Amino acid sequence: MLSADDLELFATIGSSTSLAAAARTLGVTPPAVSQRLTQIERRLGLRLIDRGSKGLRITTDGELLLNRSSEILEQLSALQEELAERRGVATGVLRLVAPLGFGRHYITPLITKYHEERPDVRVELTLSDRPGSDLTTASDIMIHIGEMRDSEQIVTVVAPNRRILCAAPSYIEKHGEPEEPASLRRHRCIALRENDEDVTLWRFRNGQDDHVSVRIEPYFSTNDGEVSKSMALNGLGIAIRSEWDVADDLTAGTLVPLLPGWQLPDADITAFLGRRGERSARVGDFLMLLRKSLRPVPWRD
Repeated sequence: MLSADDLELFATIGSSTSLAAAARTLGVTPPAVSQRLTQIERRLGLRLIDRGSKGLRITTDGELLLNRSSEILEQLSALQEELAERRGVATGVLRLVAPLGFGRHYITPLITKYHEERPDVRVELTLSDRPGSDLTTASDIMIHIGEMRDSEQIVTVVAPNRRILCAAPSYIEKHGEPEEPASLRRHRCIALRENDEDVTLWRFRNGQDDHVSVRIEPYFSTNDGEVSKSMALNGLGIAIRSEWDVADDLTAGTLVPLLPGWQLPDADITAFLGRRGERSARVGDFLMLLRKSLRPVPWRD
């Protein structure tokens, strides 16, 4: 009969490239992992892993055990967390995914405070501007900025956020300001490649609800928001940046908002809840803390 420890061991082996890698994850020696794997195989009377010069290969029986192990361990973890919550204790692992810049500035500082209130919860934070589907589905909370299409996850808005068209005074002095959206075709524009959006199609709306889309030819493009902002600050061109990111620069005058009569689509800060976290107390606690930290909205003080 297999124990939960056996299932966790095999799940770790199954997600590793070698027994040595699994041993590093578990904090034990490779011979110890090999010995325990052999014991599991003898107990079952099945060969679960083929060990070759090219690494590990999971057998058909091993694939079955690996899949069922993941299900059983997840159910066991959920049961333990549910029982702990009945005692008023949040436990388990809180898996967070957030954009790089916003995550560093607003999410990371919350984790220390969260640990003070929920010391029994372990936190895993992944910062990425382009999280894959596996990362998205495995997370408890994914913080996203802007519209996210084709998502079946529960979503909640945690803070408003506008997009701002802006440039440095040095750029304006040298190249002037665009008078209307169509004028951007004659300006040096900075494109940010993120979130699988069409980054060269800039969409505007004015107070009369007129909609205009402009296809820009990027003078400079990047997949890093901080680089995009830095280039704008250095006078390289006109950029679209989130309100949360440039509010201080607009106040200081190091960046100047452009086309004041026109608005870009809003990019609210939203939280997507993964299947693991829909009813979890640890998720609810973090969301409450996040909302509290963003009230009043810091970039609109």
